[in-house]
Amino acid sequence: MRSIGVEIRQQVWLDDHPVDALIGRHLVAQLDGFAHHQGADRRRDLRADARLALRGYTVLRFDLQQLLFDPEYVISTIAAAMAQGLHR
Repeated sequence: MRSIGVEIRQQVWLDDHPVDALIGRHLVAQLDGFAHHQGADRRRDLRADARLALRGYTVLRFDLQQLLFDPEYVISTIAAAMAQGLHR
């Protein structure tokens, strides 16, 4: 995100749950590793995403493959969300 001048806050606690990145006041980016985000862990994360959405946050979830091998997609998706004002 630094490449496009976006400041993020990492490991911010929202609704008693840590989020990987908070951009502005309302845009959350979650980064899922392969092994951790399956089964019960995945269901827990989906519940947390729904609670955040109900509190006015936009949650974008990316996996490790996207982050490592398609960072342009991650950046462009976050930039599009910001262009829509979803971080405010």
